[in-house]
Amino acid sequence: MREYFYRVDREGRVVHDGTEILDPLVLRFFLRAMTRTPEGRYLVVCQGEHNWFDAGGAGGSPFVVQRIRTLVEAERLDAVELCFAGDYREPLDPASLEVEEGCLYCRVRRGAFRARFGRVAVQQLAPFLTDEGDGPGLTVGGARYPIRGAVPAARAT
Repeated sequence: MREYFYRVDREGRVVHDGTEILDPLVLRFFLRAMTRTPEGRYLVVCQGEHNWFDAGGAGGSPFVVQRIRTLVEAERLDAVELCFAGDYREPLDPASLEVEEGCLYCRVRRGAFRARFGRVAVQQLAPFLTDEGDGPGLTVGGARYPIRGAVPAARAT
């Protein structure tokens, strides 16, 4: 059985033997086929070959939101689409937003994986975040979703 080892950096770039993987079809395949072993390692099996992913540089997850696309109508945020490496996309579940160690995360692949927001994605989402005294939150489709683990602005130090 052949094994390959990949590293995912903080911005979601996938690197193998010092070379960044750029092919969007390969990157989308990796994100769609990703599994997690009982030991917590990230693995894609393809034609009997094991492709292992080290996501330590990506905040512990090979899923890094590189940018977002928003649907805004009548000054109201109606939807957020998450964009990953290889132009893999899926809708944001705003109820899954959380902050840990200063990083913003959400759940993806129907809740199976945690994704970290990269720098650009956070900058794109920031104008839509509000703090109504109970801590930061995001209002999507008229419903407000608090961000778990976030500290209200008045208590931040």
